[in-house]
Amino acid sequence: MKHGQISSKELTEFIRERATIEEVYARSMTKLAKSAGNFSQLGTFAPVWDVIKTSTEKLASCHLELVRKLQELIKDVQKYVDDQAKAHKKTKEEVASTLESVQTIQTTGVALQKSKENYNAKTVEQERLRKEGATQRDVDKAGVKAKKATETYKGFVEKYATAKSEFEQKMAETAQKFQDIEESHIVHMKDIIQSYTQSVDETHVQIGEVRIEFERNMENTSVEGLIQKLSDSKGTGKERPGKIPHTHRHTCHDGQITSTDQCFTHAKNSFYSSSDSEDDDEPRKFRVEIKPVAPNNRTQQSRATIDQLKASIGNISLSPPTSVLQLRMTSFDRNLLLQNSVRLPEIPNTHWRYTHSILFGLTLSSSQPVPLPLYLPLSLPHSISPPPLHSLPLSGTSRGPSPVTLASQDALPIAVAFTESVNAYFKGADPAKCIVKITGDMTLSFPMGIIKVFTSNPTPAMLTFKLKNTSKLEQILPNQTLLFSDPSQSDAHTKDFWFNMQALTSYLRKASEQNPAASYYNVDILKYQVSSKGFSSTPLNLAVYWKCDPATTDLRLDYHYNPESMLCPGPLSNVQVLVHVDGGVTNMQSLPNAIWNSELNKSLWKLNDISEKSDNEGSGSLRAKFELSDGPSTPTTLAVQFMSEGSTLSGVDIELLGTGYRLSLNKKRFATGTYRT
Repeated sequence: MKHGQISSKELTEFIRERATIEEVYARSMTKLAKSAGNFSQLGTFAPVWDVIKTSTEKLASCHLELVRKLQELIKDVQKYVDDQAKAHKKTKEEVASTLESVQTIQTTGVALQKSKENYNAKTVEQERLRKEGATQRDVDKAGVKAKKATETYKGFVEKYATAKSEFEQKMAETAQKFQDIEESHIVHMKDIIQSYTQSVDETHVQIGEVRIEFERNMENTSVEGLIQKLSDSKGTGKERPGKIPHTHRHTCHDGQITSTDQCFTHAKNSFYSSSDSEDDDEPRKFRVEIKPVAPNNRTQQSRATIDQLKASIGNISLSPPTSVLQLRMTSFDRNLLLQNSVRLPEIPNTHWRYTHSILFGLTLSSSQPVPLPLYLPLSLPHSISPPPLHSLPLSGTSRGPSPVTLASQDALPIAVAFTESVNAYFKGADPAKCIVKITGDMTLSFPMGIIKVFTSNPTPAMLTFKLKNTSKLEQILPNQTLLFSDPSQSDAHTKDFWFNMQALTSYLRKASEQNPAASYYNVDILKYQVSSKGFSSTPLNLAVYWKCDPATTDLRLDYHYNPESMLCPGPLSNVQVLVHVDGGVTNMQSLPNAIWNSELNKSLWKLNDISEKSDNEGSGSLRAKFELSDGPSTPTTLAVQFMSEGSTLSGVDIELLGTGYRLSLNKKRFATGTYRT
């Protein structure tokens, strides 16, 4: 027992030293993160320091969390050391009578030996006198002494037998107590080591997740993005400086004589202009900016656009450039023209460019007035590369985009499902030792019809969403193939994501090819881990008690519904409890009734829904008594399962951003993963 106390104290010192090392390392990492924040914020590399700083801070937090866990473990070990000392003191008092038995049998044994020697001596003396023919008086006198020695020896034999029996009984009891103490000591020490290992293992997992997040953030931090950020923050503007205007006299289409500036403004209002100055040294360049058309007028305006373009298309020629006009057109304009059999001339050196629009360089004859087509905007995701020029139907009749793309303005329906898994390990009846991990998955469901919309439209509307109520989430792992996010977002309660529409379209197309009969397709969007507060984060609190005797085993499980663990408390359904009992169970009595499977040696309870409206506000007990033929039983793991529809433990939610999509269904549920005692 003395060495057991020494081992406990030494283990305390070991864990304390490990906690000190982790704390020093964590503080060094925190200092390093602060230094990263003080590095140069100039140049294209500056945003990367924010990513490095955030990752380093998270690594420091992981190690500080390990320090906290180790300090809590030290408290548990210290409490065990104190309890161990009290138990040893109590045991010494209980086995004090055993020491008396030891002393008694020792003194009785010595006395017995002396009595035996005296008995032998007196008996031999009496026999010698008889053989030598001594007087009768001497023989009788020797006989009296021999008889007395015999009685004394007989008394010590009986006394020794009693002392021996008491000694063996007390020694057996004491030895059993000592063994129980040592077994309990070893089990407790192993539990401490297990908690220590669990804490270190959880920290390694967290560090691995931070590393993965850092790698993902660095992959998302592209060269183009860094340069663009610098350009946005330090740029002087997006428009080139204009040339110094020359004042000339011009004749506008209504015959008025004006200056150049007056005529060009006039031309903007009338859509027509021509110059009577044919002797300028350089061609005049017109810069035309056309505002978007309101969505509800698109059909009417499209008709006008077609008529205007048909009327003007004949005036476009490939003559040597005397005047250049850049028409700002989108793929919608181009498809609209092709669908209505408006033939575009083949234009050499035409280039495509994505600042959300496509530019066509068209050469115009300066002597012909040209009605300008309206600008119909269409947003394009930055991640899609422009198609090669040879694939574009710039002449002839096109099949055109699908009717949905051109005519329907209805928002496309999608559904979302949040599914969370709660894992808990309850150690006996001590809430402080409960280990909890909660994870979640977010899945989007797309109807079959949306695939046709995506595949027939080269630029589908960008699908973006906001993840809300994220303050309880420790980690968020998005699908890197499909999702983008900004790692520098500072709001702890929300996080924005947007889709790589090209990758999403490809994914859904493959899914439809593999299962063309499906009415919808599910896509795993992201996974996350919920911050837990141990025992208080479990929707169903558990405490188990075992009493294992050679002939019977008594089992009791106390449970309590915990509405505070849920944002919107709901009933726990499909509640089942399963436990394995060994020792050769011959009979089982349980309350409420359980099902015993003799082949698997397992007992199963199936319970009604548990909620605040249940009896005792969702608190209760399961009890069972098992009669054994080969006991005692060994306490084993008790597994519990349940589920809840309509809510989650994290409270996380989604909000669609932008237009083009609507949320048709938002389904939430959580269920048990590994939930045991």
